Amino acid sequence: MEKSSRIFVAGHRGLVGSAIRLGLERRGYTNLLLRTHTELDLTDRAAALSFFDQEKPEFVFLAAAKVGGILANDTYPADFIRENLEIQTSVIDASYRSGVKRLLFLGSSCIYPKLAPQPIKEEYLLTGPLEPTNRAYALAKIAGIEMCWSYNRQHGTRYLAAMPTNLYGPGDNFDLQGSHVLPALMRKVIEARQKGKRELVVWGTGTPRREFLYSDDLAEACIHLLNLPNQVYDGLLNKDEAPLVNIGTGEDLTIRELAELVAHILQYECKITFDISKQDGTPRKLMDVSRIQSLGWKASTSLEEGIRKTYESARAQLEDLAG
Repeated sequence: MEKSSRIFVAGHRGLVGSAIRLGLERRGYTNLLLRTHTELDLTDRAAALSFFDQEKPEFVFLAAAKVGGILANDTYPADFIRENLEIQTSVIDASYRSGVKRLLFLGSSCIYPKLAPQPIKEEYLLTGPLEPTNRAYALAKIAGIEMCWSYNRQHGTRYLAAMPTNLYGPGDNFDLQGSHVLPALMRKVIEARQKGKRELVVWGTGTPRREFLYSDDLAEACIHLLNLPNQVYDGLLNKDEAPLVNIGTGEDLTIRELAELVAHILQYECKITFDISKQDGTPRKLMDVSRIQSLGWKASTSLEEGIRKTYESARAQLEDLAG
C-alpha cells in the first residue's frame, strides 16, 4: 500500500476497525475511506456497490461485523448469521466488481472445531463440529473465508482472511449482555470494588483456556499482511487451501487465572467463585501462529500491559457503568 492509496476500513468505529484506522494513520496513510453505519449500511448490497463504484478503494480491511460473547451469540443466532452474511456478501462482491487490489477479511478463532487439536493450525478448518453456542456466527465467518477463496479461484481476486484469537483493547464493549470474557471481567471487578463486595462471581468452571490479543497488535498484523511483497502475499493464496492466516500470541491461560490477573491489575482483593450453571464454551482455543510469525510479525503487547492500557482508556466509562 502506498501512503496515498485509497483504503476502505469497513467497521472503522469498532474494536478492530478503530485500531486498524489508528494504525494506518500512525504510519502516515492519508487517503482513508471511512463511513459510519448511518452513512453506509453494508447490509444493503446496492448501497455498498454504489459506494465502491464512486470511491474506487484499492485496498479493503473488512472489519465490519456483528459480534458478541457467549450470551449474545446463544440468544440471537439469527441476527448473527444474517447480518454477518449480508455484510460480507456486500463488501466482497462489490470489491470484485470495482477492482479492489487486495482485501483482508477479518474472522474469528471460533471458526475452528470445538475440540480441535491444540494449538490450532489453519488446516484444521472444517475438520469437526463447532461450538454450539456461537455456531451461527462461526458459520457466517466460514462462509466469508469460502467467498474469498471462491472469488480468488473464479475471478483471480487477491483476497486474504485473517483469523484473530480473542481480542480486547480501547473501545471494547463492556455491556455484560453482549461483551466477551475479558471486558466483562473488567466491568465486574470495577462494580464489585466500588460497591465494597469481597466476592467476584465468574461464569463457568474457570478451567477453559483462552488466548488474548491486544487490538493494536492485531491492527499491526493486518497492515503487515496487506503490505507483504507480491510474491509472498500471492504465496498465501494457494488454490488448494483456504487463504487463511491465524493471528494471536501463541500463549494462553485459564479463565480462573485471567480473573485473578484482572483483579490484581485493578487492585481488587476478593474471593473468586464460579457459577457452574453457566456454559464454559470451547475447552481451549490456542492458535498456532507459526504462519504469521514466518511472515515477519509477532505480537508485542503482554496481557498485563494490554489490560492496563485498556483500563486506562476506559476508566471513566467503567466507573460510570459501575456506579
